[in-house]
Amino acid sequence: MSDERRYFTPASANSTLPLVSRIVDDLMTLHPQWRQAVSAYELEQDAAVTEETETARSARLLAGRLAGEIESCLHELEQVGCLFRGFDEGLVDFPALHEGREVFLCWRLGESEVSHWHEIDAGFPGRQPLDSSFLAPEEA
Repeated sequence: MSDERRYFTPASANSTLPLVSRIVDDLMTLHPQWRQAVSAYELEQDAAVTEETETARSARLLAGRLAGEIESCLHELEQVGCLFRGFDEGLVDFPALHEGREVFLCWRLGESEVSHWHEIDAGFPGRQPLDSSFLAPEEA
């Protein structure tokens, strides 16, 4: 990704949601599968005395494939210009400018639109509803 950050308006962030929500949905499906494959591999490795068993090898290969798919999804979100913030709730932040400072527009998997924002250092607990001050002049 280039050093120049893309800034979103609520409208431009919302226009990415069909793609972003599909990618985040994939991430939320892949992540528990990856964790399960890693756990299965670790259990098999603990049980193996000298060399990797076929079951451990299969689990390792599956974990690697799933990790690659997760990395691909994260790269897609990076290409859009947003930031994935966690597997617990499927949080995504969109960099934005508000009153001369950088903030994040905030979206969570399952929400129909980007309708909240927070300060850079506030995170999800600092979420506030968007108000009319976020409308760009051409949107007002």
